Amino acid sequence: MLCEDQDVIEAMIEEAKKYTSQGKVADYIPALQYANQNSLAFAVYSDASTCTTAGNIEEQFTLQSISKVITLALALMDIGEEEVFSRVGMEPTGDPFNSIIKLETHSPSKPLNPMINAGALAVTSMIQGSTNDEKMNRLLDLVRKLTGNASISYNKEVAQSEYDTAFLNRSLCYFMKEHGVIEDNVESLLELYTKQCAIEVNCKDLARIGYVIANQGKVVNSEEQIIPLQIARILKTFMVTCGMYNASGEFAIRVGIPAKSGVSGGIMASIPNGMGIGIYGPALDEKGNSIAGMKLLEGLSKRYDLSIF
Repeated sequence: MLCEDQDVIEAMIEEAKKYTSQGKVADYIPALQYANQNSLAFAVYSDASTCTTAGNIEEQFTLQSISKVITLALALMDIGEEEVFSRVGMEPTGDPFNSIIKLETHSPSKPLNPMINAGALAVTSMIQGSTNDEKMNRLLDLVRKLTGNASISYNKEVAQSEYDTAFLNRSLCYFMKEHGVIEDNVESLLELYTKQCAIEVNCKDLARIGYVIANQGKVVNSEEQIIPLQIARILKTFMVTCGMYNASGEFAIRVGIPAKSGVSGGIMASIPNGMGIGIYGPALDEKGNSIAGMKLLEGLSKRYDLSIF
């Protein structure tokens, strides 16, 4: 079993690390460019404990697009499926995560799904609260519950760096505002969105979030239903169909695990009714996924028959 094969896991990680030289650290968000390209860390959470770890699992990194899964959960809990999906679709896209083309060519002009930037911005605009501080605190409270880590916050430097360079996301917001998808002040929405993306975690935290989603929204220690069952199912479905940017189809075939990546190099995976996996490897492939993390998950899925298909 995966949780019992420490030596095998460490050998697989060393093998996956060889691919880091073929990737590139994200530098379009300036604060991310200083990450160690050769890093690769891994944690598995199951049955109330972090059962297997490897690499520097205490190293912190920002959620980036992984946060889209959590904000979707919060928005669905706040206003329900009907309202959320009246403004954001449910279909995968073969385009890059920051593309504007589908907004221009589809009618109505709403984002195809919540895992691309346009869709995530729209979802963030649906979080309830009278101020950005209130909305951000509600989001942080949810992340802290999911991880059991009350110290989690966001990285102000990364948030500011992302906000200062968010020219394309501004364009997406203004286009959606023109078509009635969002009503918020664009700068205010971007401020909240960039803070959301800059929430800082480590691999153990990420594995615990993945586990709660895998465990039908329940924390294993208390069986507390943090995320309603139906919403947990929705999250896993989007992770399978849209979670790995425009590599999601290939990932579903090669790995077959609900997962979500972020351009900081994080990958969160949820093995239904089983385990949560957290990976950090900042060297990215051309589609924005951790290149070593993808290879590691592919190897693990084949060795331990983890695919849900």
